[in-house]
Amino acid sequence: MVHIIASASRFSLIIFIAIYTYYCFAALKSNISYARQERLYKKQTTLMYGILVNGNLVLFVVYQDIRILGLMICEILLFIITLLIYKHIYENASKSLVNNMCMLLTISFIILTRLDIEKAIKQFIFAAVAVVITCFIPLLVAKLKVWNKLRFLYGVIGIAGLSFVLVAASTTYGAKLSISIGPVVLQPSEFIKIIFIFFSACMLQETTEFSHIVKTTVIAALHVLILVASRDLGGALIYLVTYLVMLYVATRKPIYMFLGVASGALASVVAYHLFDHVKDRVIAWKDPLSVIDDQGYQISQSLFAIGSGGWFGTGLGLGMPNKIPVVTTDFVFAAISEEMGAVFAICIIFICISCFLMFFNISMQIKDYFYKLIALGIGTLYGTQTFLALGGVTKFIPSTGVTLPLVSYGGSSLLSTIILFAIIQGLYVLQFDEGEDDEEVGQPSKKRRQRS
Repeated sequence: MVHIIASASRFSLIIFIAIYTYYCFAALKSNISYARQERLYKKQTTLMYGILVNGNLVLFVVYQDIRILGLMICEILLFIITLLIYKHIYENASKSLVNNMCMLLTISFIILTRLDIEKAIKQFIFAAVAVVITCFIPLLVAKLKVWNKLRFLYGVIGIAGLSFVLVAASTTYGAKLSISIGPVVLQPSEFIKIIFIFFSACMLQETTEFSHIVKTTVIAALHVLILVASRDLGGALIYLVTYLVMLYVATRKPIYMFLGVASGALASVVAYHLFDHVKDRVIAWKDPLSVIDDQGYQISQSLFAIGSGGWFGTGLGLGMPNKIPVVTTDFVFAAISEEMGAVFAICIIFICISCFLMFFNISMQIKDYFYKLIALGIGTLYGTQTFLALGGVTKFIPSTGVTLPLVSYGGSSLLSTIILFAIIQGLYVLQFDEGEDDEEVGQPSKKRRQRS
């Protein structure tokens, strides 16, 4: 009976997320009315709660653990509070981004409950703390006008923070990433990448003269080199791509992009010969089955899991995702593919693409050049991290040890991503504040939103 319930529920989960994904793009049509858009967002919220309840009830039936029901109730309350904050405090917030953030967290809660309920509880606590911490960020971003005047402070904090990690961090899977403060384990590079975006935007909005670009690039390169020295090559790649995109948009000179890509390619070759764990990942990527007992075990298990799940999955609790090493962090997407199916996994990819498009859409609409670069940098960072996470799991690229934003387990990754979403919400609110100067006095904000 349990097997039948778990197998049947996978189809309802797929239907729910497929409809939700369709609404993600339907709500972004340029000719859609405001009333129609609001109805779609409400339907998205209903589908999100449906997936959350469906998944947790199935897991309760499979494992008979009362903690699953208690955790589900807490998760529902968290999402209700989050949606109310952005509905009533930030009237002009992007409901699309709020819904997508909550949906990705929903998927994270379900799959982590399946894999390790203790980690699922910790993930919920991380998310609750992150919502509390970040609920004021959109207001600070929209109202404070000092963010473009702190470039020196951004640079010092970034370099000092990464240097401290290089010296004091513990080594995890060949890279120096984490610092332990009592029971709390932090990954500072997850937060410094946000400061790095603000530093780059400050410098690039000032001037694009060659001498200034050289100075900015040297400081940005120092961030990347410290990460390379820490053997955090996934993080270094994210920093590099983010800066190159911001530099190209600011200067409109392809030569900078070409030189940056060439430097990154050369650095990759050097890293391959210097670091053994990088060489192991490349060997595993080229032919994992030939080294399945050694370097290729993790990626092989990931591919087996994705293949055994097929289009519709095995059903929650009926697969064997725990055979994948570090499945809750780097390879959580493989676990989702196995038990929820490839269709469900593809929908997750499209939800991430929807977020990526919204980031760039906001960047194009903002008038202030500094904030435009901030939104561009956040969108690039999010897109690059998502690509690296998915590419490593599916053997499209060598594994970089990068987590899937909002889905993978990890407090630092989760908090930094929610901060990114909160900053974007602040810029979205700022966009409408800028538009108010051009509107007639007394015109309803709903009309402004619809026309935008």
